[in-house]
Amino acid sequence: MSQPAPTLAAGTVGTVETRYLDLPEPVRLDCGRELHPVRVAYETYGVLSPRRDNVILVCHALSGDAHAAGLAKAPSGQSTRDGFGAEDRDGAGGKGLGWWDGMIGPGKAFDTHRFFVICTNLLGGCRGTTGPSSTDPATGRPYGPDFPVVTVADMVRTQRAFLDALGIERLAAVAGGSLGGMQALQWAVLFPDQVDAVVAIASTHALHPQGVAWNAIARDSIMRDPAWQGGRYYGTGRAPHAGMGVARMVGHITYLSAPALSEKFGRRLQSADALRYTIIEPEFEVESYLRHQADSFVKRFDANTYLYTSRALTYFDLARQHGGGSLSPALEGVRARTLLIAFSSDWLYPPSASAEIEQALRGLGKPVEFEVIEAPYGHDCFLLEEARQTPIIRRFLAGATSRKGSS
Repeated sequence: MSQPAPTLAAGTVGTVETRYLDLPEPVRLDCGRELHPVRVAYETYGVLSPRRDNVILVCHALSGDAHAAGLAKAPSGQSTRDGFGAEDRDGAGGKGLGWWDGMIGPGKAFDTHRFFVICTNLLGGCRGTTGPSSTDPATGRPYGPDFPVVTVADMVRTQRAFLDALGIERLAAVAGGSLGGMQALQWAVLFPDQVDAVVAIASTHALHPQGVAWNAIARDSIMRDPAWQGGRYYGTGRAPHAGMGVARMVGHITYLSAPALSEKFGRRLQSADALRYTIIEPEFEVESYLRHQADSFVKRFDANTYLYTSRALTYFDLARQHGGGSLSPALEGVRARTLLIAFSSDWLYPPSASAEIEQALRGLGKPVEFEVIEAPYGHDCFLLEEARQTPIIRRFLAGATSRKGSS
């Protein structure tokens, strides 16, 4: 747990240590299996109120972890803040910072002077929560491909069991971007009486077919790497770094936009004013950038976790799972106030997906607010446009009604 807010410098939660909790009971999964034991990695920021009624659960996206804010007590050397524009934003000091540090802290969007913020590494992860790289108690070896297939609902049920173990019954809000937003929406559907507010950013009720297709390519690139070894690469001295690097490059491009790439890289050559006529080495800056992204990613992330998490987000479909194919019945039981934020240039999780959620909730008479932020960086805007999201979220969490429309 971080230090109490009054002792902190303005805007920071200080140095934070990741903690671990072993769930006392098995987790029942959508695939029909039970998983036990389950360990959950988590961090907390701020101070829990005596009534335990000021808790915000922050959920991370595919490649994130429990370290959402502050400076890691023991930095791993590989940061989740390695996306588009990270080096320009953070400089050399960004390696130990949490992936949403600009959003969590005193006076920030999720104000730790007011709220007790919790972030857990999701089920199936590789950053402290039980996943494919964890030890299977039945064999004494890593689960690998024997790990059960998990869903977003399974991740949320695990979070619910984790909060039960902490003695926290309800949430002032659940928030997240991308896959994190899916988890927030799933919370509102599964546990409607336990969530006061939902903040779903750059997210959707179901990934569009193009997103499903790009994720399929990324998974195939891992599984077609001979070093994947059917998922049993642990301890062999070989891992599918080549396939995983390609998966990261594919995924990373889907998080960006054509204007953002043009502005940052254009068609500039990497190391000379003339072509070198090579098919092996990068000729263009954008090629070198993607290789850098791949090299950084494989050092901190597990390939099997990528497969399982990618599959979970493609399975997510509120209408199919809870509404017989229709979104309105799926959201009929939602009681939380909902804030939806989308970005104009995000083609992977487009504003139209959030608009569909807004229309369904509004048609049901549910309290909902929807903001579209004009920004050029694609899906990664939810990590980069922190300053523009902050006033919207602060106003929403304060209970005020923000104007529906564009920012």
